[in-house]
Amino acid sequence: MDLSAPMLWWIVAGVAIAVELATGTFYLLMIALGLAAGAVAAYLGLAFAAQVVVAALIGGGATAAWHWQRFKQPRSAPSRENRDVNLDIGESLHVNAWADDGSARVQYRGSAWTARLAPGAARQSGEHRIVAVEGNWLVLEPVVKP
Repeated sequence: MDLSAPMLWWIVAGVAIAVELATGTFYLLMIALGLAAGAVAAYLGLAFAAQVVVAALIGGGATAAWHWQRFKQPRSAPSRENRDVNLDIGESLHVNAWADDGSARVQYRGSAWTARLAPGAARQSGEHRIVAVEGNWLVLEPVVKP
């Protein structure tokens, strides 16, 4: 069985797509796009060196464009502080008193939790807002009322 140059490019592109599906690396799809461009260049009868240049330019350009697009996107908060990940972030609760070590036992969602103050927050009793969840600790800051 004799494989043509375009067929080899398509096979390699298919392998790149299969590896992307197994790993979830979107960049491999950009490389596969370049490999498909190399297959089209082979169909058009370009020399092997030109096929490689087309594949490198399209694949590398698509990868660079995707990386630049992702770089422009704002970074999300770490999962411990991200309300999209943990719906407890932003909820309010009442702190009766703080212990000497900076922790407090609070009632939240029907059970007792251990809480600590967020860095730079003043130790005071009253209403607090959850700003992060670290393991089974709630990180709190006082609610400032206008």
